[in-house]
Amino acid sequence: MDLISTEDFFWALNLLTEPGVLALLVIGVIAGLIFGAAPGVTVIAGLAVLTPITFDMSFGHAMALLLGAYTAGYFAGSIPAILINTPGTSANAATSIEGYMLAKKGRADEAVSLAVICSFIGGIFSVIVLATLAPNLAKVALKFTSVEYFSLALLGIFAVAAVAGESLVKGVAAALIGIIASTVGIDPVLGGQRLTFGTIDLLGGVPLIPALLGLFSITELLSKAQEVYTSETMLPPQKEFRLREVIPVFLRNKWLILKSAVIGTFIGILPSLGPNIAAWVSFGEAARTAKKGDHFGEGEEKGVIAAETANNAVTGGGMVPLLTVGIPGDPVTAVLIGALIIQGIDPGPFFIRDDGNKFMFMILAMGFANILMLLFGLSARGLLRWVVRIPNHTLIPVVAVLSAAGGFAVNGTAFEVSSIIVIGVVGFLMMRFGFPMAPIVLGLVLGPLLEENLRNGLTANDLDFTVFITRPISGGLIVVTVLLVLFLVFKGPTAKLRG
Repeated sequence: MDLISTEDFFWALNLLTEPGVLALLVIGVIAGLIFGAAPGVTVIAGLAVLTPITFDMSFGHAMALLLGAYTAGYFAGSIPAILINTPGTSANAATSIEGYMLAKKGRADEAVSLAVICSFIGGIFSVIVLATLAPNLAKVALKFTSVEYFSLALLGIFAVAAVAGESLVKGVAAALIGIIASTVGIDPVLGGQRLTFGTIDLLGGVPLIPALLGLFSITELLSKAQEVYTSETMLPPQKEFRLREVIPVFLRNKWLILKSAVIGTFIGILPSLGPNIAAWVSFGEAARTAKKGDHFGEGEEKGVIAAETANNAVTGGGMVPLLTVGIPGDPVTAVLIGALIIQGIDPGPFFIRDDGNKFMFMILAMGFANILMLLFGLSARGLLRWVVRIPNHTLIPVVAVLSAAGGFAVNGTAFEVSSIIVIGVVGFLMMRFGFPMAPIVLGLVLGPLLEENLRNGLTANDLDFTVFITRPISGGLIVVTVLLVLFLVFKGPTAKLRG
């Protein structure tokens, strides 16, 4: 931070306080909340829509709009995840596991409140890290090779699969099903087709957003459709959660919040991972360290806290490699690179040195966007009572239509809608036989990361498998994974995650 002068700080603060810039920051946050809350319409899609609008804007106006949407988008997906078990984005899939169960207990207000406050904490934490440690943290991230990425992904899968469901075998089997599904499409190394059955639409693999909607939304709708027709609401009457009640919750979980913020920020720094992996890894860590009396799978506040803190902590972490070495931390920051180039800025090693004032503006804009997200998120809690009053026979078809629309919005074809139906039916049948959904999704998300980095790591090291153990970081991750599996084999699953 010695590259940033006092003049840079005041220049950035003065620009941020301009009425036009503040107005666009507010608009960006609202746009991010809308894009994030709409099932299937991701933050990437939101930024892709907003970026062309910035062509004729100044740097301050353009970055205020885009960074506002970027910061708020990840949290908003937790609202439908909690209320109707339909994650707004893939980053909120982990939130729906415990969040929806809390809603079924009449604690939706509490779950949403925890989600927005934890998202704020994670976002602010990552912005502080970006402001103070960006250059040094980027150097650490650059030490990660394919070997370390493989070991990290392996640990992430076992952390969830090992504690998912009543059966360790079914949890691991579900993760393997997800990994196998992730191999559908074009072989990333040899270029051949795999498991496409001659279908052109599968060349790009199993679509992630339709898979999430099918496994979480459609399975829940099918479960509800089994119930006797009733005019009762889908969720019971909700208890009001007073904000002062959040203090004891955070005091009980202060170390979990800190750990989740660190996990999310660090994973954000690692190129190509992103918020969905951060949320799952943090959620898996929370479940792995569950204490006696925790109720994972039945509505546990720790699940919401871990997932939402981590996925929003990615926002600042993902900007570290972008603004220090010019490498996007995830697909969303890849879109931001285009927006910076439009402004005539070349993100990379010399950005902070040559444009310290603009770097500081981006930090302040993200910090203020997090504050706006907190205010808007808490203010919107009053609308929850209208959602939970909708009866089953009305809500089920509405959610079904929204899910179909979310799938269609991915590529604008009927294939995604068909995928949602097929995956939802398969997921429902698996759930009936006791297979949890969470490991399937995680296997689908981390499967390509596992395969590509395993093959690249072996190719780069003359097919020497010992490299995964001899490299210090990778070896440490492998040891943690083995100890976790051995512990659970002898003790049995410590928690039960709802499908």
